[in-house]
Amino acid sequence: MFGFGTYLGRGLRRFWRRDDGSFVVESVIALPLLFLAAMVIYEFFEVHRFNSARDKASYTVADMLSREMGTVNTTYIDNTKSLFDSIVDDNAGSQLRVTAISYDVDTDRYAVYWSEVRGTGPMSVLTTSDIATSHATLPLMSDGEHILLIESVSDYQRMFAAGFSEDMEIKTRVITSPRFVPKIDWAS
Repeated sequence: MFGFGTYLGRGLRRFWRRDDGSFVVESVIALPLLFLAAMVIYEFFEVHRFNSARDKASYTVADMLSREMGTVNTTYIDNTKSLFDSIVDDNAGSQLRVTAISYDVDTDRYAVYWSEVRGTGPMSVLTTSDIATSHATLPLMSDGEHILLIESVSDYQRMFAAGFSEDMEIKTRVITSPRFVPKIDWAS
């Protein structure tokens, strides 16, 4: 075993010291690997940028809604989706769901006060039965407290088939409380 390690070490040193070879052959081997590495690195950074833009847009929407002191309506939510789209600034299909949720201590259940979805995609309006016992995903709340849940889903279409097996769904989720009023009402 010791002899093999010495033999391998000598062989590697001899290989390292050699300076003869063909630049063309070395380039044919190295350049595709460098190109592939650059593609993978670019793709990973692009996914991060894509996700970060959606996080920023979701937090902006959450902050805007949390400062609202009146009621919100269909036009308000439509414009919220337009704001979201202009912040992310790309052509990826996105969907935005805004849900007002309350909590009842006596029944230990969450209830949907109102929920709205804009855009096309897999999300639908949340109902009380969807979140009634979602203790693992919703925060601890006091009796009668209201929160706003802002969720988005966007499809990320990869540029290269390097690093990812298929297109991905990028999801964001922001929970906030109304700042100046106990709850945000829906003007139907």
